[in-house]
Amino acid sequence: MTDVGSATDWTEAGRKLFAGPCDFFFAAAKSDGLPPVGPPEVAFAGRSNVGKSSLVNALTGRTGLARASNTPGRTQELIFFDLHGKATLVDMPGYGYAAVAKSKSASWGRLIQDYLRGRPSLLRVLLLVDGRHGLKESDHETMRMLDAAAVSYAVALTKRDEVKAADREARVAETLEGLSKHVAAFPEVLFTSARTGDGVAELRAHIARLLAERGAGAGGAAKLG
Repeated sequence: MTDVGSATDWTEAGRKLFAGPCDFFFAAAKSDGLPPVGPPEVAFAGRSNVGKSSLVNALTGRTGLARASNTPGRTQELIFFDLHGKATLVDMPGYGYAAVAKSKSASWGRLIQDYLRGRPSLLRVLLLVDGRHGLKESDHETMRMLDAAAVSYAVALTKRDEVKAADREARVAETLEGLSKHVAAFPEVLFTSARTGDGVAELRAHIARLLAERGAGAGGAAKLG
């Protein structure tokens, strides 16, 4: 692990990291169609309609970078975005939508499992969980998949603005308790709102620190200056 120093201002590093351009460059529907390994990757996963696209847009400061489908479960591909050569953001298909055909759901499962198990540049999955409801069984299923693949992941709660202020601390505590049952989970929970911007700076800082600590040995150096 790279020694990045305890005095680093990670909020400022995160701001600088996401201040540059971020552009779509690849979509993969099959595991044998993934792009070549390049800069360090951070992937975003979550239930359908969790607000994943909105949060990716808020992080990058782009209103239409990640596009949400009007039909939950429609997106079937891994979508890759180039963060000005310093990192790759990967938007993963949503899960947990009952109306999706089992055959299609199984296909998504194979694509995701193959990606998780065979992608050396993947540093961490950010698992987005609806802050209004907390962890669901489908979230735990995904976390068990990540545990089995030995992929580090962290939970970011979404829709903070729709949760009463008096309930937020308890929701974070409940989520941390749920994470304690999973071996690959990072022991931290971020509470975000794409609409108000709450928690976005903290999530950028989380990613900047991750890249600084682990990025240099994961398919390319991540210089945040």
